[in-house]
Amino acid sequence: MSTFSLLFITVLGIALLLFLVIVVRLQAFLALLIASLFVAVIGGIPPAEIADTIREGMGSTLGYIAIVIGLGAMFGELLQVSGGAEQIANTLVRKFGEINAQWALGLAGLAIATPVFFDVGLIICIPLVYSLGRRTGRSLLYYAIPLVAGLAVGHSFVPPTPGPVAVASLLGADLGWVILFGLLAGLPALAIGGVLFGKYIAKRIHLNVPAEMEEAVAESIAATSGASDIAELDSLESEKANRELIEKELSRKPLPSFGMVITIIAIPLVLILLNTVLGVILPEGNPVRNWMSFIGHPFTALTLATLLSFYFLGTLRGYSMSDILRITTKSFEPVGLIILVTGAGGVFGKVLVETGVGKALAEAMAASNLPVILLAFLIAAAVRVSQGSATVSMVTAAGLIAPVLQTGTYSAPLIGAITIAIAAGATILSHVNDSGFWLVGRYLGMSEKDTLRSWTVMETIIGFVGFAVVFVLSFFL
Repeated sequence: MSTFSLLFITVLGIALLLFLVIVVRLQAFLALLIASLFVAVIGGIPPAEIADTIREGMGSTLGYIAIVIGLGAMFGELLQVSGGAEQIANTLVRKFGEINAQWALGLAGLAIATPVFFDVGLIICIPLVYSLGRRTGRSLLYYAIPLVAGLAVGHSFVPPTPGPVAVASLLGADLGWVILFGLLAGLPALAIGGVLFGKYIAKRIHLNVPAEMEEAVAESIAATSGASDIAELDSLESEKANRELIEKELSRKPLPSFGMVITIIAIPLVLILLNTVLGVILPEGNPVRNWMSFIGHPFTALTLATLLSFYFLGTLRGYSMSDILRITTKSFEPVGLIILVTGAGGVFGKVLVETGVGKALAEAMAASNLPVILLAFLIAAAVRVSQGSATVSMVTAAGLIAPVLQTGTYSAPLIGAITIAIAAGATILSHVNDSGFWLVGRYLGMSEKDTLRSWTVMETIIGFVGFAVVFVLSFFL
């Protein structure tokens, strides 16, 4: 087929995917599979080979992502139930003081959202925002925008949160580079989109603590019933089911120490980063590099962190193994669909490779002189604005970009930067088709107009700042 024909098939496949998700309201996992089958048939893959192509695409993706996300989910759930996440927020606000509470809340959000879902982090930290708002008389947005900015950055940019892990898996990115670039892009995004914009918008929209704050969980779930961000919706359902147990446990147990919680969170990140660094500076065959490639692999690093959380956040604090089993088993509910959707994204990417679309995209990019990192950002942003789900946006963009990367020679750092570019594109312009829009709006008691003026603008700033950082860095990679 000609390059034009292959690109046209790709456009038709994406249009079908968006139609199924937005209009038909079909589950994203099934919609991705149907779109993949459609592209496979009209793209010329022999009918007898289509099933094997789907199996290979799904298997090669899930072999990595299922382990990383599964371990991260167990770790995050124990951090939440034990009160570790709450301790991070409380301690940072106390240490930074009221005058620097914006930075404290932003950094707390970033630390918490790395292993814990966005909505859970908001539920844990929003009482601090209410308390500060009452005490100072400032608009809630002065404190809430930095908090949700930190949560959004951690949720989108820094593994082991599912979004960047999913994209890294589909692109074959080294998770160490993804963590490094996620932090390099996320911190400026937090400063500008969270702290600076928070000060600006708080002067223009004054919010007091909403009277219905006690019913916030139930209201946020009802408000998002028509939204499509599968990661947040599933975790909301899990939060609803677990909330009574969590509150019961926290009411009778002291919070774990701040130092211990931060150490457990930092261990896998440091090990993965160290593995990446030593892989660059030490020669192949070096025994230190060989052992670090094992210890610092995401599988090993996250297994170690999860086992440490079992002991220090579980057993040492009076939880029985039956309690830990119940908590960790419950943690798999919100991530099951994320894993399947990412696997379906792997199928989509595999089909595009087999039809020759990846080569056609690479040739079209070469002719247009458009950098692949910019294309990745634009695709993710377009899908994000169209259908709202950050997860589907990331997976769709990664599925399209993966074949392009396979046809060229791209360094490991550049692929890590492209991963963050996709995450940034999938962050911008959250509006009424995104569950996060309704979640934040209801917790702060905002109208749709004010949510657009605050939350939507904040998300867009984060996305553009994050992309600007990795785009500039890409010229040196």
